[in-house]
Formats: sequence, C-alpha cells, structure tokens
Amino acid sequence: MGLVTIDHSMSLDGFITGPDPTPEHGLGIGGERIFAWMMDAPARDGTRILSDAYDEMIGSETDATGAVIMGKRMFEIIDGPDGWVAPNGYQFPWPVFVLTHEVRPPETKGKTRFVYVNDGPESALAQAQAVAGGKRIALNGGNTCQQFLRAGLVDEMRIHLVPVFLGGGVRLFDRVGESPRDLVFIGGQQLGGVTHLDFRFAPADPRA
Repeated sequence: MGLVTIDHSMSLDGFITGPDPTPEHGLGIGGERIFAWMMDAPARDGTRILSDAYDEMIGSETDATGAVIMGKRMFEIIDGPDGWVAPNGYQFPWPVFVLTHEVRPPETKGKTRFVYVNDGPESALAQAQAVAGGKRIALNGGNTCQQFLRAGLVDEMRIHLVPVFLGGGVRLFDRVGESPRDLVFIGGQQLGGVTHLDFRFAPADPRA
C-alpha cells in the first residue's frame, strides 16, 4: 500500500489559513501569504504560473500520488466546474475522496473524480488505496489531517514553514491526540524563502 502523507504550507505560528476563513474566502484574512511561495509574480496579462520552488517541492510529487482525501471545507475551496484546477490552469488528475456528512453520488468534473464518504477516515482510506495503484495517498485540509493523525494513520509529513505570524485561523496540529508520537527527520531545505521539512512517523512503541 502507498504511504499516507501530509504536505502542507504552514505559518510559523502553526496556521494553515488566516483568521476568519469562510467558504467564499477559504484562506482567511492574510492566508494567501502562506501559499505565495508557490506562485511567480503575475504576468502583464494577469496570468500566473507556478514557481520553480513549487515545481521542485510539490510538482515532482504529482506522478507519485494516486489519490487525495480531504474534508468538506477544503472541497468547497477547490471545487469548480472543471474539477480541481491549479492557478496556472493545470487540472489535477487524482481521484478525490471527500469526508462529509452530505450524501451525494460520485461525480466527475474535468479530470477530477469526486467520491463523497460518509463513514469516516478509515473507509475513505480503504477506498483511496483501492484505486491508488500502490501510490501515495495525500491528505488535505486541517480537520482531515487531524483525524488521520489522531487515528495514527499518517506515515510521512512535509511541512512548508513560511516565515510569517498570522495570529489566528485554522491550526494544522490542533486535536491530534494526547499520546506522544515520535517523528524522524528525513530531510529539509530552504527554497523560495520557505523552509521545507520532511518527517516520517516512527513505529508506535508496543509498550506504550
């Protein structure tokens, strides 16, 4: 089975959105700062392209990813008539499993296949693994990452640590469980003004 991974940009004070995120403005106040490193400056015609730092740190993982699991809030941010589309127009090809209480049939928009899961993270993971072909399963969104962390279902984590204090918003590491879990540092670099840190979760201590 492929690794279950978290790959998230985060402010220095631990937030993945700014204060007061809404479905219409999912990044909250000032939250765009967390993701600015991914984009080059707008061209004269207003179009934007993904940065070299994005291509190196995230774009290289496109072929290694087989499916994505996210929550309803994240889905509302990325959903569109053409599915999940990057700012440069690239349509992400992965099947997306959405954790939600809403009962909806699966649907395909553009290149994105959305499957709505009502019975929890373990079910979403099993469904994602069934179609991922042994590739990694990526987790997206604060609440979804927290659910998987609490359940001990995350194998590796990459944090893009952005040097900014946002002072509020959605924290990545709220409510992740009360038992200590050790991580192993497996790599890191500074690129695009951001510190990129890779960790692997150590096996749980059977004596704990």
